[in-house]
Amino acid sequence: MRGCALSPAELPGPAARPGRHHGRMLLQAQARMREVDLGCGKALLIKESGEFHAVGHKCPHYGAPLVKGVLSKGRVRCPWHGACFNISTGDIEDFPGLDSLPRFQVKIEKEKVYIRASKQTLQTQRRTKMMAKCISLSNYNLSSTNVLIIGAGAAGLVCAETLRQEGFSDRIVMCTMDRHLPYDRPKLSKSMDSHPEQIALRPKEFFCTYDIEVLTEMQVAAVDVKSKIAVFKDGFKMEYNKLLIATGSTPKTLSCKGKEMENVFNIRTPEDANRVVKLATSKNVVIVGASFLGMEVAAYLAERAHSVSLVELEHVPFKKFFGERVGRAVMKMFENNRVKFYMQTEVSELREQEGKLKEVVLKSGKVLRADVCVVGIGAVPATGFLKQSGINIDSKGFIVVNKMMQTNIPGVFAAGDAVTFPLALRNNKKVNVPHWQMAHMHGRIAALNMLAHGTEISTVPYLWTAMFGKSIRYAGHGEGFDDVVIQGDLDELKFVAFYTKSDEVVAVASMNYDPIVSKVAEVLAAGRTIRKRDVELFVRHGKTGDMSWLTGKGT
Repeated sequence: MRGCALSPAELPGPAARPGRHHGRMLLQAQARMREVDLGCGKALLIKESGEFHAVGHKCPHYGAPLVKGVLSKGRVRCPWHGACFNISTGDIEDFPGLDSLPRFQVKIEKEKVYIRASKQTLQTQRRTKMMAKCISLSNYNLSSTNVLIIGAGAAGLVCAETLRQEGFSDRIVMCTMDRHLPYDRPKLSKSMDSHPEQIALRPKEFFCTYDIEVLTEMQVAAVDVKSKIAVFKDGFKMEYNKLLIATGSTPKTLSCKGKEMENVFNIRTPEDANRVVKLATSKNVVIVGASFLGMEVAAYLAERAHSVSLVELEHVPFKKFFGERVGRAVMKMFENNRVKFYMQTEVSELREQEGKLKEVVLKSGKVLRADVCVVGIGAVPATGFLKQSGINIDSKGFIVVNKMMQTNIPGVFAAGDAVTFPLALRNNKKVNVPHWQMAHMHGRIAALNMLAHGTEISTVPYLWTAMFGKSIRYAGHGEGFDDVVIQGDLDELKFVAFYTKSDEVVAVASMNYDPIVSKVAEVLAAGRTIRKRDVELFVRHGKTGDMSWLTGKGT
């Protein structure tokens, strides 16, 4: 065990050493965080409401330094992607990510604070919660399970893990059309040459240890909710007691001539992403659709391909999501990195030579040389197999759930990209939020309510996109925004954008302005309203402006 002695009235400098009392820094009345070096690793020391806590200093998701995050009412929020951790227990309370923080022993003795931690824990900086296992798995009928989870993305995996964390010891079966165990899907477009084992969310041994069975390359063709039976495409049938549907979405395809041609891709699997990188190297790439996927793929391939062309129906990328001014700034960044845009047009034909893609013809009449074409024009919910099930599906194909992720059928839950649910942030408006963090939270809420906890979803949507080594972070739900208030310099890509509807801030986005998005997310998570006039004053006066709306003293 390693120890570090500190003054309880002060926080240490960043280079504290085990067993020593350090150079002192006055601790102000408000909560404070500081990284503490214990010799063989660091801990995050926190003082809030007069009490000290020590936890891991890195977010287990992607390793963000939590000292740069946001501390608020007993939890710390990651500055990069918004995951939240309880400072007393280290437990993860909001996502993304699966693991919690290690918690270290803090002892106050003779005006010094002692932190004790094992070398191994300091070096791993993550903690997997205690989980139950399945009792008497060998006694089960192969075609019967207590919990069946259709889909093995973030929602399905978090549901299974939460059940085990809550002590559930009956059979859990996950099934997926994919050939792989659950993996980090956002990396398919952000880190395209990653192999499946590099982006696996859990190793194979994890599923064996905690008796979470995963049936790969297994597609459910129908669900009989009266008999509680799922029918697979190959004819196999499985009975269930509780069901989670987390099938995600299916990419839209082109409808033009030549769409079935070789070297035309929807990126759905690691193999798709890997193949696109291989084929695109030093070749001509055309990307159809300035979606998150399309733009991230364009950014990833810009340095590798001979040319990257992007075709989009709108006149500015991300206009509906980030607004025109932010969209133009992003577009300029892409153009500075040799990506050529063809806006306000679409593909009319794909032409081949000797069976392979050679040209992409646009409705504007322009003909683009193309060795590879990636299609990123959106997706539709993968719910076609439920049409005759009696499960409530809306006109767009989304499964309708309540705040407990329950469908209209008792014992049937749904989560992730395929659902609409009431978002507290927007007065319980039914929304679809097809993002990684939200899928995690859906899975957790579904699991808790399978166990009759009566837990309602209450989270602020949080997402990010990465392009050319820069990230845009975003929190809230900006659908229908009518104005954007911007602080900073769009040309320098250092800004924060507040999306407003009437007099209320409904979302925020930033580049190189951490941790403002996480700060706003905490304000919104607390149920407080941020007024447009408050952010306009902040923008007008810069750092000298009134920040009470951001520190929790405002509305």
